[in-house]
Amino acid sequence: MLRNALEPWHLAILLIVCLLVFGSKRLPDMARGVGKSLRILKAETRALRTEEQPPPKAAARAEETARAEETARAEETARAEETA
Repeated sequence: MLRNALEPWHLAILLIVCLLVFGSKRLPDMARGVGKSLRILKAETRALRTEEQPPPKAAARAEETARAEETARAEETARAEETA
C-alpha cells in the first residue's frame, strides 16, 4: 500500500505547489526558519542526552552524607525524647 508512496515526481509537484502558494521570495526565509528550528531541537535533545550526571564517587559521598545527617537527626530526636 505505501510502497513507492513518494517518488521524485511527487516531490517536484509539491515544490511547484509551494512555490505557487508562498512565492519565490518567502520560501528561502521559511527554509531558514525551519533549519534554525531543527538546529535548536537537535541541540536541546543532545543536551538532554548528555546532561551532566554526578560521577559515581560523588554520588556515593552524597549518599553517605545523607545517611550521616539522618543518623544525627535520629540521635537528636532520641536525646530530646529522653530529656522530655
